[in-house]
Amino acid sequence: MNSRSAKRIDTTLGELIAAASEVAFEYSDNEREAYRLARLALIEMLKKASHPIDLEQEFGIPTRNHYLH
Repeated sequence: MNSRSAKRIDTTLGELIAAASEVAFEYSDNEREAYRLARLALIEMLKKASHPIDLEQEFGIPTRNHYLH
């Protein structure tokens, strides 16, 4: 078993958003800052969860971005 699969957590996107929002509101001084913090945290989590893909090889789509977001 590789370390990536050992860190896997089964959850829904809604649960992930709710958890990120809850923590962001605990550590923010106002609502706007909390939403921004939650947004940034979710973006980073999704980036790290993305699988590298060669779109040109797989689908014939030329791109400079090597991640499917």
